[in-house]
Amino acid sequence: MPNPHHSGPGYLLQGLKLLTHPQLRWFVLGPLLINLLLFVGLTWFAFAQFGQWLDMLMAKIPAWLDFLAWVFWVLFSGFLLLVYGYSFAILGNLLASPFYGPLSERVEEVLSGTRIGNQMSARQLMALAANSMKREFIKLGYFLPRIVGVLLLTLGLSLIPILNLLGPTIAFLWGAWSLALQYLDYPADNHQVDFRELREILGGKRFVSFSFGGSVLIATTIPGLNLFAMPASVIGATSFWLERIENAPQSD
Repeated sequence: MPNPHHSGPGYLLQGLKLLTHPQLRWFVLGPLLINLLLFVGLTWFAFAQFGQWLDMLMAKIPAWLDFLAWVFWVLFSGFLLLVYGYSFAILGNLLASPFYGPLSERVEEVLSGTRIGNQMSARQLMALAANSMKREFIKLGYFLPRIVGVLLLTLGLSLIPILNLLGPTIAFLWGAWSLALQYLDYPADNHQVDFRELREILGGKRFVSFSFGGSVLIATTIPGLNLFAMPASVIGATSFWLERIENAPQSD
């Protein structure tokens, strides 16, 4: 049965605590190095463009709403942070995906205390990495059209006073859902559950799925923490899978 102490954010916290576990840390090292390189490049780009984007968005506020300018500034800044965090997560997952399947498998062994499979040869590891990359492109096929739709919707709302307050909320909810799918897909793949079936399973566990994905999204917006958030999310998602899906298939 699900551990009552593990809420959605609780799984992420559990993942952060287990990053240095002796049986996991070598599986975490590769993603951390990739994340570090991505962090330097993406953060430099975000800081270089942040002021320009914010000025452009603030210029669209009508004069009669100037007294609410600080509210719009906070919301727009939050929206740009969400875009930064989501972009970091998507690119980081694509580049580090060959590491995350084996990491999820080893996490399951640690948490369940049972051996999942035999020691893999170099050829088997390469095949697993190739399958992980293929799975990432399947997910991108689902995510990209919806990302474009959410982006167009939020941009359209940003031109309409009052309604533009909905933009960051819509972006956050989409980001939370997609990141829950992203990370739960690693243990799902290890259990031969396809991506379509995973969406149906999480559709029956919406609250904990959104709260887990939302906590991951927030963590990816915090420079420094985002280096560790992705491998921690894989660990947390594997715990989520074991507690709420593998051993508790009913809807929460």
